Amino acid sequence: MKKILVLGAGLVSRPHVQYLLNQPEFEVTVASRTFSKAEKLVNDNAKGKAVQLNVKDDEQLKRLISEHDLSISLLPYIYHTKIARYCIEFGKDMVTTSYVSDEMKSLDEQAKNAGVILLNEIGVDPGIDHMSAMRVIHKVQENGGRIISFCSYCGGLPAPEANTNPWGYKFSWSPRGVIMAGKNNAKYLMNKELIEVPGTELFDHHWLIQVPGFGELETYPNRNSIPYREIYGIEDTDTIFRGTLRYPGWSFTMKKIVELCLLDDEKLYNLNGITYKEFMHKFVKNPKYNKLEKDLALQLNIAEHTDSLYRMKWLGLFSNEQIGLNEGTAMDVLCKIFDEKLNYDEGERDILILHHEFIAEYGEKRQKITSTMIDYGIPYGDTSMSRTVGLPSAIGARMIIQGRIKEIGVHIPVKPTIYKPILEELEKNNIICKEHFNEIE
Repeated sequence: MKKILVLGAGLVSRPHVQYLLNQPEFEVTVASRTFSKAEKLVNDNAKGKAVQLNVKDDEQLKRLISEHDLSISLLPYIYHTKIARYCIEFGKDMVTTSYVSDEMKSLDEQAKNAGVILLNEIGVDPGIDHMSAMRVIHKVQENGGRIISFCSYCGGLPAPEANTNPWGYKFSWSPRGVIMAGKNNAKYLMNKELIEVPGTELFDHHWLIQVPGFGELETYPNRNSIPYREIYGIEDTDTIFRGTLRYPGWSFTMKKIVELCLLDDEKLYNLNGITYKEFMHKFVKNPKYNKLEKDLALQLNIAEHTDSLYRMKWLGLFSNEQIGLNEGTAMDVLCKIFDEKLNYDEGERDILILHHEFIAEYGEKRQKITSTMIDYGIPYGDTSMSRTVGLPSAIGARMIIQGRIKEIGVHIPVKPTIYKPILEELEKNNIICKEHFNEIE
């Protein structure tokens, strides 16, 4: 019986581990810093084993990797390269859901020499986004066409009935990652024009799109889209854009949060005994009215009763409640209040939306193609985010061990030999990307 090692027992782990334990041909070891979390995931399954692991204990980590046929890292990305090196050393395959770092990329030759695959970016974004895009791109190219425009949008949101706060957003885990992403520079190509967006202006670049089967959402740029021309084999496309999805209103409010420097993560403040209102006063540059909301409206060049200020007020940023930290940055304060106010109630569903729009050209003819996945979480069960991140990586691991994926070296799922079997298995698990092809007159 083949043995799989799952490193990490975080929020995406449950559907991942359950899928693997449901396969008759695998034994699964779950290794976590917190033994009780690993034990809960294994849930007394005869084919499962829980172990406590400090990932910094190199000897224990090496021993575990050497004893298993394949290792899956659901740990923070900073540990992936070390784990990959040990997998190469012992001739073992590896799977991660994270973006390929330059360090990971540099291991390609070593992995090939060892005859192993290091399969990365096999979650939802990145992951299902690559696979569903490549399926369409390859269909077009096989039929003699070329992609002249590609826009891809993805977002995890509260389901409509759970969209119960003015922000239109809820966090299923720590807000810091989402907030930090709002500081990233972005780059994309629109009708042959290169658009470069500094992180400070990210939320200036937003617009509305229609998602078939769902409705209107807002998008803003997601990092650097330009490398995907080469990654996806569409080097001569006129447009390439990858965007994040939110309910309308998020970007304008976050733009005002940025203007107030509330995403700053460097300057430390003494917060002992300080209220949110007192803290916000620190960000008023030229108080004129000595009234927080009025002064902020003037500084931000918006009306006092605008939605953005209402959202900040609803959040509690203007309240007399104590922050409850001894010290911290503006980012720490924002993360804390987001974590307390923007969370899911028990039984609420999330939704994961992935939507691609292509324009394909066949000589004189053009075609608009869409590929859309709308996946809902299960009330009192797994979130959509955990399923759409956890299942592709588990399926990828299964396909590698079964010999259905034969590639070696460092890979992401853009080859048909990798994405076809994984997308087929995802569809059996009701995670489906629906494609529509329409001629443009």
